[in-house]
Amino acid sequence: MDKFKKLPRFKAKRPSNASESGVDYQAKLAEHGLTREQVIATERKLAKFANTMDSLVRVPFTKQGMGADAALSTIPLAGDVAGLILTSYAFILGRQLGVPADKMTPAVRLALIDMVVGIVPGIGTLLDIFIRPSRKTLSIVHEHLHDEYGITETMHMDRPFLHQSLEDKQQGRFGDFWRNPIVAWLYLHIPDMLGIIVIVFVGWGIWTAISWLVGLFGQSTGFG
Repeated sequence: MDKFKKLPRFKAKRPSNASESGVDYQAKLAEHGLTREQVIATERKLAKFANTMDSLVRVPFTKQGMGADAALSTIPLAGDVAGLILTSYAFILGRQLGVPADKMTPAVRLALIDMVVGIVPGIGTLLDIFIRPSRKTLSIVHEHLHDEYGITETMHMDRPFLHQSLEDKQQGRFGDFWRNPIVAWLYLHIPDMLGIIVIVFVGWGIWTAISWLVGLFGQSTGFG
């Protein structure tokens, strides 16, 4: 029930309370029959879906990439229709969180454009990488949750799979260890640390190659 409260303090930052902001977020949540924990869990589910559909494979240190939606667009017409049907799941999750239908219109429009453009062989698949209706839905939903419910943290949507994994570990046998703020922060930032390691190795490789070429040039020309 209170499993989200067990996540480290650095990512479980609470919004201003009613006396500070003038908004009773708890009342707004109750109005929609929701709790803060349910909202975060559902948004994380949406983030997982958006990542799978639109950015399963990312360009390092960016949110740009491609996912199942782009892969489906390689199947003429049927794949694009399937992509639209799957994307509707993101709209359903948004509505479950109390996002008004009119706020979802830009994402719905983008999904329709995505389907139409995707029909064009080759070019459609390429453009699918940049037309990302599920991530657009996630952005709209998060803005709504920020304004209506005062939910400001983003770790559960930026790294939804790792966030879920960390939560499961915190409920396990070594929960106290995984609830340590430093350990939790390091775990959630594994992709960043791996990216830094890759960059260091690539940089070292380039430097080694350049040094070798310079040495080879020197030996060949006598300018070494």
